[in-house]
Amino acid sequence: MASPKSRKTENQKPDPASESEFVRSALRTLEAESEGLAALARAIADGLGAPFVAAIDLIRTAAGRVIVTGMGKSGHVGRKIAATLASTGTPAYFVHPGEASHGDLGVISPRDDVIIALSWSGETVELKNLIDYAKRFRVGLIAVTAQPESTLAKAADVALILPAAREACPLGLAPTTSTLMQLALGDALAVALFESRGFTALDFKALHPGGRLGASLTFVRDVMHIGERVPLVALGTRMSTALVEMSSKAFGCVGVTDGNGKLVGIITDGDLRRHMRDDLLGQAVDAVMTANPKTIRPDQLAAEALELLNAKKVTALFVVENCTPVGLVHVHDLLRIGVA
Repeated sequence: MASPKSRKTENQKPDPASESEFVRSALRTLEAESEGLAALARAIADGLGAPFVAAIDLIRTAAGRVIVTGMGKSGHVGRKIAATLASTGTPAYFVHPGEASHGDLGVISPRDDVIIALSWSGETVELKNLIDYAKRFRVGLIAVTAQPESTLAKAADVALILPAAREACPLGLAPTTSTLMQLALGDALAVALFESRGFTALDFKALHPGGRLGASLTFVRDVMHIGERVPLVALGTRMSTALVEMSSKAFGCVGVTDGNGKLVGIITDGDLRRHMRDDLLGQAVDAVMTANPKTIRPDQLAAEALELLNAKKVTALFVVENCTPVGLVHVHDLLRIGVA
């Protein structure tokens, strides 16, 4: 059992000098990694640009999926790259190179799929069977490596050669800058493919139906209140009647329409406070309303509605088509489905 003295030592906070050293360590890490990303950007702008385009073309023309593979830290990065590709419209799957040698080669479709193999050295032993399989069955092979003369680079149809970079690890051993560069290159491939295919928010929603992301991609028409739930009165209506409509619908506002049913104004709790006087209930809504209120269309995204609500510091928006109110969306509706 630890003595009170030892417990005190264990719970002691670092002194300010130690904390400063921790901050300096963090800054050195970020500096090294940012240098690696800068080197990668220069490489793509220069000699790496042509093979990058070739890799995009190889993936775009493939009838099947992108098979991403890598060992160790490269494997962890590969899983993320495969997930990013799949979620942005490029069917992708991660295959562990060790498992590939014990049956998982069967998930790779000959002549249809494309393999992206990650290995900083290009000499990862576990990749040998995958490379042999790609050559034997004419599966497109894209190498991501730092060594242009490596076994992997020479066997590949397209070799994406990463520039030399200093690892953030002070020993130069732990993959840090190198794995960040691999990940960044994978993101660059995914985004280029995303853009080349004209991937839309609708496509994105189909692949991300759950969670906050899926909620933010819901359309306003799917969450808006319609019909009798929408608080509306006509121009010329007395405020006493408008207040009844406003209170019964409980959204804190009422819309005002003209003779053609077009939305021309809104009355909110704030408008009531600004016009509060003895004759308020006898006035016409025309004198109290705020004209030309902010509105939203039913085919806009819930995330856009939330952004507009926050920007205008209001709690509800009328939903209109050709200036005619067809619904109302309240911030509570967006909170309920998880947008905010």
